[in-house]
Amino acid sequence: MQVGVLTVPLGDQSLEDALSYLDGIGVDAVELGCGGFTGDDHLPRDEYLNDEDAQADLRDSLDEHGMEVSALATHNNPLHPDDDRASEADTELREAIELADQLGVDAVTTFSGLPAGGPDDEVPNWITAPWPTEHADAHEYQWEVATDYWSDIADYAADHDVNVAIEMHPNMLVYEPHGMLKLREATNEHIGANFDPSHLYWQGIDVTAAIRLLGEEDAIHHFHAKDTKVYEENAREKGVLDTTGYTEEADRSWLFRSIGYGHGEEHWKDVVSTLRMVGYDDTLSIEHEDSLTSGREGLEKAVDVLDRAVFETTPGDAYWAE
Repeated sequence: MQVGVLTVPLGDQSLEDALSYLDGIGVDAVELGCGGFTGDDHLPRDEYLNDEDAQADLRDSLDEHGMEVSALATHNNPLHPDDDRASEADTELREAIELADQLGVDAVTTFSGLPAGGPDDEVPNWITAPWPTEHADAHEYQWEVATDYWSDIADYAADHDVNVAIEMHPNMLVYEPHGMLKLREATNEHIGANFDPSHLYWQGIDVTAAIRLLGEEDAIHHFHAKDTKVYEENAREKGVLDTTGYTEEADRSWLFRSIGYGHGEEHWKDVVSTLRMVGYDDTLSIEHEDSLTSGREGLEKAVDVLDRAVFETTPGDAYWAE
């Protein structure tokens, strides 16, 4: 198991400088954005796709710093009712899968996307309740749209032997573990989770239980190390479905936090142990979105906690059980 970083917070510097910095703070892997909401500061697809020389330069830079790529990231909405926006997101995803194949990277992280509530609507619609009944009808329509699209992407990913790791994210169709398993069952084993606990905490989902649920189906393809703190004094008054701006920190019911500032080190050791129990022994990719600190400080504090939590060796023989 190794500590990685999604390099978006370091987008103001070159990839070489970012790798040098991350190497210096003990990071072993990077997740590189190549489109969508994550941007492509460190991996523009048009510069690397089908370009063997550029890809060789990337490998040299990674080798120089003892790094590997845990995943390529392209988070967008390929199910958007606006055809142009959906087409752009679809192109980003397919090209990310192709580039991952060419680079020998086994995962692409993304969102499930969110359709409109019906064929004539113009805005994505996040359905969270089955009543009034038109909402249940809309949800059924959305799953028909999603199953058709993701079945095709699953076949495309299988052709390239790349896993698509979907982040369970509110305001997307797949936002919790049962929805994740439903989409996987409707497609194939190349569709799985980019398990990001930060979105589950504020929904009241038990993160280690969710890891066990998805792990039993071998459905965790990648992991985001990202924390969340629920501020009960606000949540008691307005709940956790909070539309207050992310930078109005004192008024929000919850905030994304650096690792250790939402849940303590003991909890993160439990998360790491549960991941190992279900067979995930790969990268914990830190995603920094803590508005109370800088990107570098957030990353460094997260690395500090995770360094003490991750297992660096394979399990030994259980001699005491013989």
